[in-house]
Amino acid sequence: MEKALNEQIAMEGNASNKYLAMSCWCDGMGLEGSATFFAQHAEEERMHMLKLVNYIQDVDGKAIIPAFVAPQSDYTDINEVVQTAYESEQKVTKSIYKLVDLALKENDHQTHNFLQWYVSEQLEEEVLMRKIIDKIKLIGEGARSLYYIDQELSNQAATEETGEEA
Repeated sequence: MEKALNEQIAMEGNASNKYLAMSCWCDGMGLEGSATFFAQHAEEERMHMLKLVNYIQDVDGKAIIPAFVAPQSDYTDINEVVQTAYESEQKVTKSIYKLVDLALKENDHQTHNFLQWYVSEQLEEEVLMRKIIDKIKLIGEGARSLYYIDQELSNQAATEETGEEA
């Protein structure tokens, strides 16, 4: 279980770096709202990683901080950025589910209980990215559309910062 949780630390850390790279790309494209949104998600993924580190240490295990993989840094457009984020969240969800299965198989009730927070969190993350993809489809393409997409992500970032529902 400890080995699998340490692998999840790497996954969450890589996700954080991926979102940070997305934020940088958005910033470079003048998409300030989108840059803020992805920077917030980078920090959130880092918090997910640290939560795992602390749990492993709390149960008298040894958390291992890995080297992280350099994330993609160039994208064609904002749609590709959000689609990549959505696919990344789907991979994380599958990984969490495997951890839950392993905890059940090993009768590790404490870890199973700990992982339930991640199960709920991943549902929220996937729903959020799907909704953004749907809004991008509704808004369409082009310079004006890009402005509205950026505003939408800016509003989402502000909503997440205050802890309100979108």
